[in-house]
Amino acid sequence: MIVTFLGTGTSSGIPVLTCQCEVCQSIDFRNSRLRTSILVEVDNQTIAIDSGPDFRMQILRSKISKLDAIIYTHEHKDHTAGLDDVRPFNYLYGNKSMPLYGHQRVLNQLKTEFHYAFTEEKYPGVPVLELIPIENKSFKIGNTSILPIDVLHHKLQVFGFRIGDFSYITDANYITEIEKEKLKNSKVLVLNALQIGKHISHFNLEEAIELALELKAEKTYFTHISHKLGLHHEVSQKLPDNIFLGYDGLKINI
Repeated sequence: MIVTFLGTGTSSGIPVLTCQCEVCQSIDFRNSRLRTSILVEVDNQTIAIDSGPDFRMQILRSKISKLDAIIYTHEHKDHTAGLDDVRPFNYLYGNKSMPLYGHQRVLNQLKTEFHYAFTEEKYPGVPVLELIPIENKSFKIGNTSILPIDVLHHKLQVFGFRIGDFSYITDANYITEIEKEKLKNSKVLVLNALQIGKHISHFNLEEAIELALELKAEKTYFTHISHKLGLHHEVSQKLPDNIFLGYDGLKINI
């Protein structure tokens, strides 16, 4: 399995428009973060988790020429806004529909925001999409088993996912003990770590470290990072062993 961090930034990305802070002005490429998304290559399939507003640039930057499905964590725009950019994959595959997996609530929101793709008489060239609802139980894409992890983003239900030895949680600030059990014994765990200070709907750095130590993955990477976390190299030096900051373009072999 190969996991590529397509984007590791929060909803505003880094640099933040108009911001003059040292993180946003940094020339270290690891401090430049597009909106959060990952790509998982497994069982001869290429699966994206989320398609935020930077999805087109992420696909180009990572030279992705194959995409079999997209799984959605939740319906916020920084995780869905780039959906229209699946159209070239529709064309590549002979107008085959792109499977989209998500909670029914999320799929309903996609139907609202991209309504033109779901009308009976479609305008030529709109994306061709197949909506596949999932619940908090294991499902399959091809031969790949995927286990949802039910977490809370303030009061909003969000799905994380476990694929084999890889577990992925973004946009969360609370996980029940039952759901934590699904994350244990991961070789690689990805968690959101927004900033230094407390936040209403995301783990901050201290909370993310505490959870990572509790879950005891072989390696943990943080994502969904804001400019308020600090400079990549400075924060990295303060992290416990086997805990790292993710960055755009990072590839992990599992």
